[in-house]
Amino acid sequence: MSLRQMEYFLTVVEEASFTRAAEVLHVTQPALSHQIKALERSVGGALLERLPRGVRLTPMGRAFLPHAELAVRSAVQARRAARAAAGAEGGELHVAALHSVAVGVLPDVFARWHAAHPRVLLQLHEYATSEALREAVERGAADLAVGPAPTDWAGTAVPVGEEEIVLVVPFDDRLAGRTTVMLPELADRAWVRCAMEPVVHGERFLDRACGQAGFRPRTAVCTEHTSTAVRMAAAGVGVCAAPSHIVRGAVGEDCVLLTPDPPWKRTLTAYARVPPTGAAEAFVTLLRDTWPGPGSPTLSDEPRGRVSSGCG
Repeated sequence: MSLRQMEYFLTVVEEASFTRAAEVLHVTQPALSHQIKALERSVGGALLERLPRGVRLTPMGRAFLPHAELAVRSAVQARRAARAAAGAEGGELHVAALHSVAVGVLPDVFARWHAAHPRVLLQLHEYATSEALREAVERGAADLAVGPAPTDWAGTAVPVGEEEIVLVVPFDDRLAGRTTVMLPELADRAWVRCAMEPVVHGERFLDRACGQAGFRPRTAVCTEHTSTAVRMAAAGVGVCAAPSHIVRGAVGEDCVLLTPDPPWKRTLTAYARVPPTGAAEAFVTLLRDTWPGPGSPTLSDEPRGRVSSGCG
């Protein structure tokens, strides 16, 4: 079994056709078929079912697929790490991040990176949930991730900053003259909810926090992205809870930010399967130096005070 054979297998699966896969790989179809058959002999059974029009995975092929993807991506990461190890002067770096971090924090970081390392290409992969982010790193889709510290992580995790969750209201809101608010004061308000809202102990964060404050939040609208929810709140649709850095990234200062009392915060980390070296190490250092806001954060999974898991 060779890495090339696994690359050929993945291409056939992606294209659902030996003919198209051969064209993508720039090999002849008989040569491609020979390599796939050799791979199947090495694993002891058929991975692909040949159909009159196309192919599909066999049960053995479905079991083999994620491991082949991880092997091929790990090899790509290994080549990138080796090329970039000598001072981050070439190659590319794949960064995975929650949507909120990508919108609210990374533009400034990427701009500084490009100025300092113009020969290193950055590839950004955005994810809606912490679970999807972790899965992407585990399967080798990125060199490192930026998001909440994953639990039971066997690799490297470096704290890079603290994320504060704030409440967004429009300028003409009755609370606009305040800087802080206690959650029970919002029991009668409508809320803009986001599909990316964090989940704590199997319950959506806002439901959990409001429940502890003695009420259930009434939803006015539910959006797909946090940046959209912030704009809805700024327009007066309802109150929105969002990371403070994405508010500025989404709508500038066209709204009022209220800090919950007590405040809601969570630690964000840069984490990877192996210790960052070369370009990855330089990126983590830049991220820590650039991160907005102070603090040496700590973790807790309670909505009163700290948020430890969830989405962007």
